[in-house]
Amino acid sequence: MIISASRRTDIPAFYTDWFMNRIRAGFAAVRNPFNARQLRPVSLAVADVDAIVFWTRNARKLIPHLTDLDLLGYRYYFQYTITGYPTALEKSVPGLDQAVRTFAELSERIGSQRVLWRYDPILLSNLTTIDEHLRRFEKIAAALAGKTSRVTISVAEFYQKTRKNLGRVEGLTCTDLAQDRGQLQALVASLAGIAAQHGMEMRTCASGIDLANVGVSPGKCVDEHRLKTVFGSNYPSAKDKGQRPHCNCVPSVDIGAYNTCLHGCAYCYATHNSRIAVDNMARHDPKSPLLVGQPPDE
Repeated sequence: MIISASRRTDIPAFYTDWFMNRIRAGFAAVRNPFNARQLRPVSLAVADVDAIVFWTRNARKLIPHLTDLDLLGYRYYFQYTITGYPTALEKSVPGLDQAVRTFAELSERIGSQRVLWRYDPILLSNLTTIDEHLRRFEKIAAALAGKTSRVTISVAEFYQKTRKNLGRVEGLTCTDLAQDRGQLQALVASLAGIAAQHGMEMRTCASGIDLANVGVSPGKCVDEHRLKTVFGSNYPSAKDKGQRPHCNCVPSVDIGAYNTCLHGCAYCYATHNSRIAVDNMARHDPKSPLLVGQPPDE
C-alpha cells in the first residue's frame, strides 16, 4: 500500500505533529469526502506501507522528523511545489528564496531522486503572463539544478469553485491556456528546454493534452518506477481508478482532508473555501486519529 500525504492538503506544512503521532500509533482514520459519516481506518504500520508520497509547498517542519522515519524503515519521496507566483495568487506560501532553500536542504538530506519539483498549475493571467512564466521558471530551475531530476507541470483547470475563488482576486483576468493548443505547446516547449538545460526531465500531470511533439510525456506522481529506481522495490503497475481519467498514478490511499490547507492559493481545487479551512484547523487535534475532529467512540 502506498500512502498519499496528501493530494487534499499540505500535511508537512500544517499537520506534521499529527502525522508523526499517527506514525507512532500505527494507523490513521480517514473520513470519506463524499460521506462524512463514513470513516476508514488506514494502517500506517511500516510492514503495511510500501512507500509514502508527500505533497507539499513547505517541508520545513517535517525535515527534523525524517531521521525517525528512516530509523523506523519507511520509504518516502516528495512532490514539492514551487511556482513563485505573486502573493495575490498565493497568499501564505513561503517566499521563493525560502522555498528554494528548504527544497535544497531536503534534497541534500535524502537525494535528488526523492524530491521532485512541481511547477503546477500553470496559470496564465495578467499577473502571470507567458514572459513572466519563462522568467520565473528559469530562475527556479537554475536554483534547483542538481537538486532534482524531474519537474512536473499541469495547466490550471477552471472548475466552478476555482473560477469563484479567482474572481475574488482584485483586477485579475485569466486565460484558459488549454483552449489555445498552439500557445500552450510553444510555452511548454520553452519550459522543457529550460528544464533540460538544468538537468531535469519534464512530465505532465493528469493532462489530456498531447505534448509529445514538444518532447514532454505524461508522468506519474505516485510512480511504481520511482519506487523501483530509488528503493529497488517492485510495486504492481495499475491505474488508480479513484483519480481523474488522465491521471496515470498507481493506487494509493490518501490520509488528508479537503478544505484544510491554509496556503491560500486562489487557484486551488482542494480548498474551495478559506473560511472552512480556518474552521477545520480550529477543530484539528494532533492527537486525534482524524485530521479534523474526533471519531465517534465506536
